[in-house]
Amino acid sequence: MTPQEMDVVRPRLEAFAAEMLGSLKRRDQRAKGELYVRGLMLDGKRKSMQPMAERLGVDHQQLQRFVSSSTWDYTEVRRRVAR
Repeated sequence: MTPQEMDVVRPRLEAFAAEMLGSLKRRDQRAKGELYVRGLMLDGKRKSMQPMAERLGVDHQQLQRFVSSSTWDYTEVRRRVAR
């Protein structure tokens, strides 16, 4: 997905992320989760943290911390995605 295409679907993506990540207690975790989902959807061969962060214009450590060291329960997130 190009940045222009992302601009078109971003309101829907934000609503989806809000529903999917709504069980996360901390607002910053929900925001980083939405950012991570956007990074996955943007065009680019590599979906590792540094290339995704470059495409998003953020520090890759934000994404890295969300994925590897945030204290959130993935079980509820997966349940919401499946629903």
